[in-house]
Amino acid sequence: MTGQTIVLLGGGVGGRVAANELRRLLPSHHRVVVVEKDLRHAFAPSFLWVVVGDRRPEQVVRDLRTLVRTGVEVMDAEVVGLDPARGRVETTRGPVNYDYLVVALGAELAPDAVPGLAETAHTFYTWEGSVRLRDALRTFPVTGGRIAVVVTAVPYKCPGAPHEAAMLIADYFRRRGWAGKVEVHLYTPEPQPMPVAGPVLGDAVMEMLRARDVVFHPLHRIAAVDGRARAIRFEGLPPARFDLLAAIPPHRSSRVVREAGLAGETGWVPVSPKTLTTQHERVYAIGDVTAIPLPGRWKPGVSLMLPKAGVFAHAQGEIVARRIAAQVTGVAALSEFGGDGYCMLEAGEAMAGFAFGDFFAEPGPRVELRRLGRAWHWGKVLFEQWWLAPPGPRREALRVALSLGARWLGIPLVT
Repeated sequence: MTGQTIVLLGGGVGGRVAANELRRLLPSHHRVVVVEKDLRHAFAPSFLWVVVGDRRPEQVVRDLRTLVRTGVEVMDAEVVGLDPARGRVETTRGPVNYDYLVVALGAELAPDAVPGLAETAHTFYTWEGSVRLRDALRTFPVTGGRIAVVVTAVPYKCPGAPHEAAMLIADYFRRRGWAGKVEVHLYTPEPQPMPVAGPVLGDAVMEMLRARDVVFHPLHRIAAVDGRARAIRFEGLPPARFDLLAAIPPHRSSRVVREAGLAGETGWVPVSPKTLTTQHERVYAIGDVTAIPLPGRWKPGVSLMLPKAGVFAHAQGEIVARRIAAQVTGVAALSEFGGDGYCMLEAGEAMAGFAFGDFFAEPGPRVELRRLGRAWHWGKVLFEQWWLAPPGPRREALRVALSLGARWLGIPLVT
C-alpha cells in the first residue's frame, strides 16, 4: 500500500501539535516527518519564571523526540531551501520530498535591526536569554536603578509578554525588599497594551501596570541604543536612560520562506484565515510565520492582524492536521480555524489575569479580561506541566484536569 509523506517544517507549538494529530489520524503507512534544527523544545511561557527564579532553566525544556507520538519521524536538520513547485525541501541532511507541507518555522529574532541593541540588551524571548537576564537581575546593584523593558517593533510574539515581564520584574525586587529602589519602565510603539484586543482590555492592563508601579510609555518607537551612555534613542522623543535593558527584538520570517516566495508584502506568509492554505497547492502555513488580517482598524490605514501567539499556533496545527488527514483518506475536509484565543497574564504574587475572545468577530475582535486571581496562575502552572509531559497516561490525566478546570471556570481552553 502506497503511503503519502507529510513534512512539517519546525517542531514548535504548531509543528508539534500538527505532527501528533496527523500521526493519531493517519494509518501507519503514511509518513509524518518533522524537520527541526534544535531538538530542545522549550516552553516559552515559562521563560519569565526562569528570569525571576521561579523555575530552573532545565525544568522548562524537553527533547522534542520525547514529546511526539510513536511513528513521528524527527529529522535533526535545518531547512535551507524550499521548492513548492517540485514538492521538495532542502535540508542540511539532504533533500526531502513531500506530498503535503506544513510551514511552521515561526518568527526569527532580529536584534541587529536596531543599532546597538544586540550589544547592549537582554531578552527573555529565548531560553538562553532568559537565563542571562536572570543572572543580570541577581547581580543588579544593591543601590537600585532603572530597568527598561522595550518593545522594539511590531508584530512580536505573545502580545502579553512585555507587560508580564515588567510586572514580574517589579514583583521580583519587591519580594527582595527593594521597593522604591528599582524603577521599572515599559516602552512600546503601540498606543496601548495589546491594541488588537481593544481599548477596554488595554485600560485594564494599564491599571494592572500602575498598581505594580510599572511606568508605561506608549507610542515610543525605538531608533537606537547607546550602550556607552546607557540610553535608548526614540524617534521624535527625548532619550531614556537605563541601568538594565530587557528588549523584545524585531521579528522577521525565515530566510528560506522569503526566498521561496511564500512571504507576502508584510514579510509573513499570507494564508486563508480559516483553512491556513497558502498560494501553493498542498502547502499550509501555521503559527507565527503567518499573516492573517482581522476585521477593524486600530488607527486609520493600519490593518489589524491576528497576534502571534502559541494558542493560535496550537489550534491551527490541529485544524491543518485534520484537513490534511481528510484529504489523504479521501473524505471531506470540514475543520476550520475559528479565531478564538486566550492568554494568562502573570502579574506577580502568584496572581494572573485571563484574557480570551473571538478575534474573527465583526466589526472587530471581542476580547474580555477576567479579574486577577490565583486560579489563573495555577491554571498556567498546570498547563505548563501538561505541555511538557510526553504522550502517555500522565499527560492524559493532566489534560482531563485542565479540561474540567476550564469547564468549571467557564473558559475556553485548547488541549
